[in-house]
Amino acid sequence: MELDPHMVQNQSDTSLMEEGNWKRCSRKRASSSSSSSSSCSPINNLDDGCLMHIFSFLPPIPDRFNTALVCHRWNYLACHPRLWLRVDRSVKELSEPGVFPSIETAVAASRPGDTILIAAGGVHCVSNIQIKKPICLVGAGELPDDTTLICSRGADSALEFLSTCKLANLTVKAELGCCLLHRKGRLTIDGCILQCETNPLDYLSCPIVSTANSTEVLPLQEKSNGDGVFVSQTRIEGGAKAVLTSGDLSLQRVRVIYARTSLLFWFDVEQM
Repeated sequence: MELDPHMVQNQSDTSLMEEGNWKRCSRKRASSSSSSSSSCSPINNLDDGCLMHIFSFLPPIPDRFNTALVCHRWNYLACHPRLWLRVDRSVKELSEPGVFPSIETAVAASRPGDTILIAAGGVHCVSNIQIKKPICLVGAGELPDDTTLICSRGADSALEFLSTCKLANLTVKAELGCCLLHRKGRLTIDGCILQCETNPLDYLSCPIVSTANSTEVLPLQEKSNGDGVFVSQTRIEGGAKAVLTSGDLSLQRVRVIYARTSLLFWFDVEQM
């Protein structure tokens, strides 16, 4: 008995169609089950205030940023002005709550514990901005090079810290003077680039200057509350030296990793 080639072709076409329909149905069932499971997740039974309070405990980068990618509701709550302020140079007026045209205005409007997210792209001009409350400044780009703060010539520093603060994912440049001036509190610098411009007066510039003085000798178990500068995975370029201290804090626990094109530093400046 001979097989009809047309019959074989029809049977193969039919089997392919059935297989395609089965795959489409499987995908629909999987997507519907995942969407229903996410919408029925117990955490989504919480109201907006509770969820926002939970999100406030997450580190801004990357955890809170990733939280905003889950769904529309989580995006709205994770990006709410109550959780962090934003600096965007394209904003001309304070028309959008929580968005400011400059770092100086955002710092002035911030409350203790706030996080300020600085938009990537372009250059943010800063000069002698005093920070007297505990806040966090974070660059919104993927790399520190994406968010650059430049201190104008003749200024003492770009940022001056008189409280416990944190800098992350930022590039700070200074031509003369220093990038960061630490006077008081615990300053944490994580994953940043501090750069002093090369010029004939290079000996007058320094990426980090600390003038903090400890009023009393703290026991070992209380040193975590004392003044100091704590640097991790940060690139430091130019200047007479990486850090200059004129108070009674000293450089400790220095580690350096030689990357292909730069040096990454880890060190602490605190009471002996």
